[in-house]
Amino acid sequence: MTTDSHVISSKAARHQRIAELLGRHAVRSQSELADLLAADGLHVTQATVSRDLVELDAVRVRDARGVLVYAVPAEGGDRTPRPADDSATAEHRLARLCAELMVSAEASANLVVLRTPPGAAQFLASALDKAQFTAALGTIAGDDTLLVITRDPQGGADLVGSLLTLAHRGRGLPDDSGLGDAQPPKETT
Repeated sequence: MTTDSHVISSKAARHQRIAELLGRHAVRSQSELADLLAADGLHVTQATVSRDLVELDAVRVRDARGVLVYAVPAEGGDRTPRPADDSATAEHRLARLCAELMVSAEASANLVVLRTPPGAAQFLASALDKAQFTAALGTIAGDDTLLVITRDPQGGADLVGSLLTLAHRGRGLPDDSGLGDAQPPKETT
């Protein structure tokens, strides 16, 4: 969701936003998708939405409730279109992945650096993006390091706390128990 007027309206940006919306929302119609895009500042006609869906190879699939919704093929090897995960499913997946992949977490102002085993940073970044953490402005992932930028100029420590809590939950541990090698947020003065 866009919170300011910095909307890029190129076709590629619109396609990316459509794929994100279809991955996060159970979109049942083209007009519903047009409304979601308009809420983000991207005003398009139904005809444009229709062309975009064709270009993205979007199809209608049944979600867990049996409702037909739009889906786009995933990136990479498995290109099977899947309906949007609900937010509880995405958060549960993120909790499990934080528990399995997060080696350490450290904050500085609005920046959070997460360390993972080699090759896992992009996987964790994708899960964080799909979980719709509103505190996160964006993620950048390398091989074993993930940078998360928070919306709040001093929100890094809070996000680290939230991610550590999720990791505890993903391991089936109480929220105040230890988390392996992960480090609590460092105090800054």
